Amino acid sequence: MLFNLLSFASQKRWKYFVVTGFTCLSAIYANGCSIRETARQKKKPQIVTTFLPIHLFTKAVVGDTGQVDILISPGTEVHDYQATPEDVKLLATADVLVKNGLGIEEFLEALITGAGNSQLQRINSSEGIEVIEEEEQDEHEHQEEHGHHHEGGNPHVWLDPVLAQKQVANIRDRLIAINPNHAEIYRTNADAYIQQLQKLDSEFSQRLAPVKGCKFITFHDAFPYLAKRYGLKQEAIVEIPEDSITPQDIQRVQKIAQQYQVKALLTEPGVQDKRIQQISSDLNLALEALDPLESGETDPQYYFQVMRSNLAALERACK
Repeated sequence: MLFNLLSFASQKRWKYFVVTGFTCLSAIYANGCSIRETARQKKKPQIVTTFLPIHLFTKAVVGDTGQVDILISPGTEVHDYQATPEDVKLLATADVLVKNGLGIEEFLEALITGAGNSQLQRINSSEGIEVIEEEEQDEHEHQEEHGHHHEGGNPHVWLDPVLAQKQVANIRDRLIAINPNHAEIYRTNADAYIQQLQKLDSEFSQRLAPVKGCKFITFHDAFPYLAKRYGLKQEAIVEIPEDSITPQDIQRVQKIAQQYQVKALLTEPGVQDKRIQQISSDLNLALEALDPLESGETDPQYYFQVMRSNLAALERACK
């Protein structure tokens, strides 16, 4: 089988892969069966998710009724994703693809086209969610400094426990429409997970109520939905993790920290930038970690472990 993989970077530094020549799928199998014909013989539907939080939500709903694979390995930044022939084959055999949406998976259309799977069902887990748009002034300044901004508003809706419930419900409803034979299991599993998300929301509401209005500084622009939900205010050093920290970023953060008497700088697990440590030292700010949930374990319960850790970090940062 011949893969003609053409990789290119867009103006926003997203990497795309276009796959052509996907006409000899039968060569993969010695018996001459095509990939999709073999896929139809599977006992369980094959579901592919884009990255970790969507994988967690989907696995929670699907349970044991299907195979749930993940396209972007946990720990690989979504903005840095590079497709492989194995990814193309994965989508070529899949029954369902579940994405976050809101522009974060800009590589998908080229990848789906390359897979040539006309039977692939798609689920947009953020359907119906009202996005937070970037303010024009902030967007203009950020474009000047970093050359890009999020398309279609901020995509990090999974970090709001209430919006996460909507995402789980979207996944449930579309899976029921696609595979009504498992409707009862999908409903039962989704209801149980949503109840846990409702409990998590209550914990956030109760524990952050005493610090309502707190302004916190994060490494990248991942927590505006969570902040809005619980009456906090997020300020980000950069928009996406790949952005370089500029002198203007440092000046802006210093000004905000002094103006609002910010007590902590919230970085992310795995981020090793000496300038963040320097900002923390210069302004006498404690360093805490907020996890955007793009790396870690694939057990659906991992979401709650990380989010409760984030809650504790916010309490310390705002006390």
